[in-house]
Amino acid sequence: MNVEMLIAPHVRGMQPYVPIVPLDVLSRRLGLPADRIVKLDANENPYGTSPRALEALAHSRELHIYPDPDQTALREALAAFIGVPMEHILCGAGGDEVIDLLARAFVEPGQYVIDLPPTFGMYKWEADVLGAGYIPVARRPDFSVDMDAVEGTVRALEASGAPPKLLFVTNPNNPDGSVTSRKDLLRLLDLPVVVVVDEAYIDFSDQPSLAPLVRERDNLMVLRTFSKLAGMAGLRVGYGVFPLPVIRHLWKVKQPYTPNVAGSIMAIAAMQDREWLDRSVQALTAERLRLTEALRALEWLTPLPSQTNFVLCRVTGRDARGVKQALERQGVLVRYFDRDGLRDCLRITVGLPEHTDRLVEALTLVGRV
Repeated sequence: MNVEMLIAPHVRGMQPYVPIVPLDVLSRRLGLPADRIVKLDANENPYGTSPRALEALAHSRELHIYPDPDQTALREALAAFIGVPMEHILCGAGGDEVIDLLARAFVEPGQYVIDLPPTFGMYKWEADVLGAGYIPVARRPDFSVDMDAVEGTVRALEASGAPPKLLFVTNPNNPDGSVTSRKDLLRLLDLPVVVVVDEAYIDFSDQPSLAPLVRERDNLMVLRTFSKLAGMAGLRVGYGVFPLPVIRHLWKVKQPYTPNVAGSIMAIAAMQDREWLDRSVQALTAERLRLTEALRALEWLTPLPSQTNFVLCRVTGRDARGVKQALERQGVLVRYFDRDGLRDCLRITVGLPEHTDRLVEALTLVGRV
């Protein structure tokens, strides 16, 4: 029996999601000690986790107990943190699990999901896993949302008798760092489709969160994460803010014991250390400006405006893949892109000041070759 042929055809044919390789694996691969590697390829927060959060974990005596399936303490803390009643909040193992919950709750095989590429690759991956119809509506060359094209696509699908179920919009967008205006987001919410606004990077922008609006708009879903703001990417704690008619069904399809106890303890303590979070954001936004200016000084790089903790650069006159590989040999890791809308682009995470210095030194050496 050919067991592989029993796998669902749409799964056999899909492309895997390509994640970032962790530091210890990179260290072995590059033959460099971990403390010599400058990791600027995954938008992680280099300031790490709040000392208060680390202390809370160190004093925990509950790691042998299953997590609270109702996430009571975590949701209470989040309600106070974002100003939305806890009944609207559901947490998961990172924002990715919450995306998965939404997709499984709303989308059946063959139904349509609209995406706005270039953007976060998880939305297409979810559509592929579910056997959904994936409809990309490309952003403009400046990465702004083509509102007329989105509206036309939604209306056309509705007229065909197959209205789209979900529309994903990352704000600010990954991988370029641009923001979609509140006016345009409200315009999207006037369409007959569920709009999922992924705010993973909102804390580094000048944009207010749309989370409070879920109490008024029953087609608005807002996603947030502790990975970027709180330096907790390795702990996988994310959450969503949802209208009440939706969230009661999301609880049905969610596995009971996420996030884990360690992540929940640290997330609660991190929210109580607002001063640490604010200092981290301020330091990263200041370093983002310094990094952008340093990159702009290299004539073959064009850094784009960003309201996130990373900067996207277009590479001209050089092979972007070759630049990425040359940096890697020096122990400096950045993200390389070469797909529609992102030809010859490098995305660089904002690190510590000394990380910027190492990066610029390495780029200068590359530029001399």
